[in-house]
Amino acid sequence: MKLLRGTFIGLFSLAVGLLMVWQAMPTQAQGSSPARGKPALYEFGAKYCIPCKPMKEVMAALKTSHGEQVEVRMVYVDEQKPLFEQYKIVAIPTQVFLNAEGKEVDRHLGALTKEEVLKKLKELKFIK
Repeated sequence: MKLLRGTFIGLFSLAVGLLMVWQAMPTQAQGSSPARGKPALYEFGAKYCIPCKPMKEVMAALKTSHGEQVEVRMVYVDEQKPLFEQYKIVAIPTQVFLNAEGKEVDRHLGALTKEEVLKKLKELKFIK
């Protein structure tokens, strides 16, 4: 019963997140560009999203350990809807990887561990 309830809650959270993303959003994003000359990792999620919660911890750890090399930013749908439209996010959690020029070079749908994110950052040559 607990497994069924947990599955239902997770699916419900995902559905609510998708519905929020599909709402009409403004077209201009304030502060939407990453710092020039520095690659960026944007984690798109929501505070109520169950699969997004572990990503918050992963992103905080990455900001502490690699923040000088990569801009690490949590983007919440209820706070920064323009960025969701700009990057065409249709499901959460989604990670968007931007090069130093601000161009998207990769994205991933779903939660990742810290080790998986570090591996991707190394593959993209964002970190050594």
